[in-house]
Amino acid sequence: MELKKVAINDIHEQLGAKMVPFAGYNMPVSYSGLIEEHNTVRNAVGIFDVSHMGEFLISGPKALDLIQKVSSNDASTLTVGKAQYTYLPNDEGGIVDDLLVYKIGEEEYMLVVNASNIEKDWNWISKHNEAFGAKMVNISDDFSLFAVQGPKAEATLQKLTTDMDLSAIKFYNFQVAPFADAKYVIMSNTGYTGAGGFEVYMHNKDAESIWHKIMNAGEEFGIKPIGLGARDTLRMEMGYCLYGNDIDDTTSPIEAKLGWVTKFTKDFVNSEEIKKQKEEGVERKLVGFYMKDRGIPRKGYEILDMEGNTIGLVTSGTQSPTLGHGIGLGYVKTEFAKPETEIQIAVRKNKLKAEVKKLPLI
Repeated sequence: MELKKVAINDIHEQLGAKMVPFAGYNMPVSYSGLIEEHNTVRNAVGIFDVSHMGEFLISGPKALDLIQKVSSNDASTLTVGKAQYTYLPNDEGGIVDDLLVYKIGEEEYMLVVNASNIEKDWNWISKHNEAFGAKMVNISDDFSLFAVQGPKAEATLQKLTTDMDLSAIKFYNFQVAPFADAKYVIMSNTGYTGAGGFEVYMHNKDAESIWHKIMNAGEEFGIKPIGLGARDTLRMEMGYCLYGNDIDDTTSPIEAKLGWVTKFTKDFVNSEEIKKQKEEGVERKLVGFYMKDRGIPRKGYEILDMEGNTIGLVTSGTQSPTLGHGIGLGYVKTEFAKPETEIQIAVRKNKLKAEVKKLPLI
């Protein structure tokens, strides 16, 4: 199958990006090097092209009813200009996807879904829409998305708009306005790095021009293009889940500690079962941990108790550029999920000491 290309694929190649297949797209994994890119975002500002993400518009009198049915969070609390994090539960107790819901207009919502799940999510929501008849449009191939992240992100982007006061856009709020000479841009105070900043949605035709303008505006702060490699290490330091690693069709949202976006004030797909799990408790939980011994935990490595018994599995792991040692996420038996619990990670033939930590890890 031929890889899809984002609108500014040529720019990434001209910048010397290392390109890799990711979720069916040709994507930049790194430019100058993972550690340098990671530290740029933590300390200044970086720009990610995450245009592979999917966007669906759901509108009409039944749009909210459909979203309420398929998603776990309570979208009825959204006002125009607000967004929320949520997930789509499946019928078997697992997760179809995690996503963002934006309220664009009184009867219009935008759902932002993971690139690898665009088709799966579309089919899942469409199936449930048979009972509602909301209007659904898949605009994934028409929009580009840049994440401008880091402590200097706001100062960089503010140079390119007089229509928005970015300091007034609170966390999980957004504005639709002209930006960088493009008429229609969604400026969202969200991100996947924990470093602050904005996610900027635009029509593909405006993507190249906006990319160059953001790069110029951020020059004084040392802006750099950032690849998917650093996106991964940044999100791991924060303990943010990655679909396909830490959550999937088989993981319970209660095990994954997504109870905070699970609202039982309404009826949604599999809500009775999930509520039962929340009330009765679960046998395993997702935890963050850091390595006390030298070594890097990787997905699939066994997590052991101090006696050497298997108690779980690593779902994500890396060497943290900020902390300078190994960190990870994984599921463990609930009795080992308390912060400060000592555990071991089976790295090849070695049993390396680690400790469960409260998230975020930095």
